[in-house]
Amino acid sequence: MQGVRCLPFPPNPDRDFLTIQTNSNPVPSRQRGPRSLTIDAGEETPERRIERLICEHPVVIFARHGCCMSHVMKQLLAAVGSHPSVIEIEESEIGGIEGITGFSMPALFVGGSPVGGIEGLMGLHLSGHLVPRLRELGVI
Repeated sequence: MQGVRCLPFPPNPDRDFLTIQTNSNPVPSRQRGPRSLTIDAGEETPERRIERLICEHPVVIFARHGCCMSHVMKQLLAAVGSHPSVIEIEESEIGGIEGITGFSMPALFVGGSPVGGIEGLMGLHLSGHLVPRLRELGVI
């Protein structure tokens, strides 16, 4: 995953919630209306899919369904004017995603670069680097 370069693009507020289901006949689960997108695992490898999602979304959080830490991360990012894409990972896939991203859930990526979890986000914010980075990406 290192060396992945992502070009910034304008955020799309209609695509801020994604659900990844990994079986070939996905069963609807935890979908939240029009802001949900199901990605069938048959389209590409999990590693490539994660890389693509990181590149397509300037601010993305990979999290478990109902994760309180991802909620805190979303609230902090919203408070500074950014609205991240949240990709909820099924419980059965958490270990695989953690292996791919190198972080435990929730995992935040800003501009294609790994930030880590809530500690990484708070450190970036408290150091004064979060807002300038988000402005550089054009998401605030």
